[in-house]
Amino acid sequence: MRRRGPKLEPVVLSDDERAVLGRWMRRANSAQSLALRARIVLACAGSAVPPIIGVARELRVAPDTVRKWRRRFLADRLDGLIDEPRPGRPPTIAAEEVEAVVVATLEEIPKNATHWSRTSMAARSGLSKSTIGRIWRKFQLKPHLTGTFKLSTDPLFVEKVYDVVGLYFNPPEGAVVLCVDEKSQSQALDRSQPVLPMMPGMPERRTHDYVRNGLTTLFAAFDVATGEVIGSLHRRHRAAEFKKFLIKIDKQVPAHLDVHLICDNYGTHKTPAIRAWLERHPRFHMHFTPTGSSWINQVERWFGFLADQMIRRGAHKNVQALEADIRAWIKNWNADPKPFIWTKTAEEILDSLARFCQRISGAGH
Repeated sequence: MRRRGPKLEPVVLSDDERAVLGRWMRRANSAQSLALRARIVLACAGSAVPPIIGVARELRVAPDTVRKWRRRFLADRLDGLIDEPRPGRPPTIAAEEVEAVVVATLEEIPKNATHWSRTSMAARSGLSKSTIGRIWRKFQLKPHLTGTFKLSTDPLFVEKVYDVVGLYFNPPEGAVVLCVDEKSQSQALDRSQPVLPMMPGMPERRTHDYVRNGLTTLFAAFDVATGEVIGSLHRRHRAAEFKKFLIKIDKQVPAHLDVHLICDNYGTHKTPAIRAWLERHPRFHMHFTPTGSSWINQVERWFGFLADQMIRRGAHKNVQALEADIRAWIKNWNADPKPFIWTKTAEEILDSLARFCQRISGAGH
């Protein structure tokens, strides 16, 4: 008979405790460790007694972590979730002063700037600049840095995610799946003076100014199974050029295979001329990514390799030189192609997005 563990004491919360835990979990000025402890206690609370393993899997933490904070809460309630004092010299800065700096950093904006500096926060708080730096490092606050994000407003976002990710994990039999896009307005840039090569103890140096020598557009189709790329260069970026690229794909993909194309919602992909061409070639099937979600198209990652390894630091005196380098780079890639391994399921993507939306919706509360 399987041995059962000790019966768990249920976690019962008062309304006040539930409200405090909710604030700790949502507020932007809560330390991430405290927010996690609040989530653990809330997950353990309820009419039934959820198993330790179930809570650990739900929150993606170790079972021992759940046991520890569950036990601490039952023993000391909310106070048990606060870090115990460390041995050694007591801090010279009061906890209230630290909290005031953290809250001001997260929830206030200085009068004459868009973000806090150590100097301006020191002047506001009366603490030294080095103390402000230590507090920010402790709470992983970096006011000088900013990131970007964009949430898709596509009403068919969920359906499109399932469609595209489904092709990555379960491609149709007797078919090839190609991620298609255009790297438009790739500039042939040359420096105003010769590039100085790298030397021991000195990086490569180049002038900050440059000369524009024209533009080209790369149409690319990335085979998700093999990593091979079909590429085509054109000076313009219209439906006419996209149609030429489709014809090239049609010639290079064996006739017995269906062709599933994953592409974005750019207008050149949906013109009457393109739709008419697709109707005459029924083996082609179009799959559109959600609006504003280029990250789900694998060819974008391949474009990143191309830009980093050849375009960004290249020097080209004319468009022909740039196009020759791009063709050579693609040929070299196809000599040893490497497919990308997609790991996120549609459910994981949508769960992650839901958590992010919950986090930003509660950031001001």
